[in-house]
Amino acid sequence: MNGDAPYVLQATNAGVLTLTLNRGDKFNPLSEEMLDALQAALDEAKRDAEVRVVVLAAAGKAFCAGHDLKQMRAQPSEAYYKRLFNQCSKLMLTIQQMPQPVIARVQGIATAAGCQLVAMCDLAVAASDARFAVSGVNYGLFCATPSVALSRNVSRKQAMEMLLTGEFIDAQTARERGLVNRVAPAEQLDTEIAALCASILAKPAVAIAMGKQLFYKQIDMGISAAYQLAGQTMACNMMDEAALEGVQAFIEKREPGWKK
Repeated sequence: MNGDAPYVLQATNAGVLTLTLNRGDKFNPLSEEMLDALQAALDEAKRDAEVRVVVLAAAGKAFCAGHDLKQMRAQPSEAYYKRLFNQCSKLMLTIQQMPQPVIARVQGIATAAGCQLVAMCDLAVAASDARFAVSGVNYGLFCATPSVALSRNVSRKQAMEMLLTGEFIDAQTARERGLVNRVAPAEQLDTEIAALCASILAKPAVAIAMGKQLFYKQIDMGISAAYQLAGQTMACNMMDEAALEGVQAFIEKREPGWKK
């Protein structure tokens, strides 16, 4: 692949922005350059009201093989590593904090920080032959930052087994454990994602944005605080024009005429 090619490709279709990691010949590692390019694309997307859903895809045979270990090994200093992992953490938090749902489109392998990337997306659809691992421990590096995302998707013991062994799980196991939402044959992957996007696009953007923000805030709270925040969110949501129209349409037994 030409080294001058964009690290991330962008394509928009009817409110869906697809961001494609574009170093497929190298299994799309999260190098400094890839992190910068993806961060810039997400920062732009979160400010664009025309973007309703973001699909995070990847070129080539693999979704993402994690950090660029050659690049990391070339700069062996604690200060550099701290900057790199802070850069990666910022990207992961951006995915969660942006108003639009982000869907991972996974083929091939998603390992280490690549598995973290899948876990941080709001939704994930995997090809039936996809595989997942947090394999840093195989190289003497416990996947500490991926463990944050992984442990918020799957149970503690399942997460620890993956982290301590570095072993792969298949797509169906990933679905059963809660790491991905849907599994489809590779040739039907885009059809499955399109159906998921269509379902989201049919809902008002304001409700989706408010709901996503609330979901992640409440999940780390105590139950009393979570209910208080959820109640406040529902009250604000109910005052929005889209919710008022939706409820009235339900009462009148008709389809809502909201602006999505």
